[in-house]
Amino acid sequence: MSTRHILLGLLATGPSHGYDLKRRHDERFPQARPLAYGQVYTTLQRLVRDGLAEVDGTDSDGGPERTMYRSTKDGARELAQWAGEIAPPAPFVTNEIFAKVVVSILSGGAPDTYLRAQRAAHMTRMRELTALKTAPGADLASVLSADYALNHLDADLRWMTTTADRLTTLTAEVDSA
Repeated sequence: MSTRHILLGLLATGPSHGYDLKRRHDERFPQARPLAYGQVYTTLQRLVRDGLAEVDGTDSDGGPERTMYRSTKDGARELAQWAGEIAPPAPFVTNEIFAKVVVSILSGGAPDTYLRAQRAAHMTRMRELTALKTAPGADLASVLSADYALNHLDADLRWMTTTADRLTTLTAEVDSA
């Protein structure tokens, strides 16, 4: 996810300061890793440097003085271009689980035991996400984020089942290479 473009998107609704942008990011993207304040302010400085945002004054709002930022016309253009670009499907997905299966075979480990343990971890996470999305008052952003993650976890589980069924052949291929 592009922090640069997410912040431009949040600025598209009007001038904001870094603290507010961080809070709104964490609210709008509840399943994403929360942004660090340092990342927000560093990104805002780069947006200003690149002419995509500009300082819109300061606001104290009864507390410490905060710098307000707003998107520029160039920022709005870049955001529109980015938002319209199709994310190309990767030809192969780098998969840590697959790498661990192969390394387990190479090192004489037990890839079947690893796959069972990984499956259990995925199932635990799926139960957590299901509880999150079905909780009373769950907001739509949280539900959609949970659905996205659940679909990916489900795909991983199907892959693990297929891989477990093919471990004998994979082990022979890895050992012969």
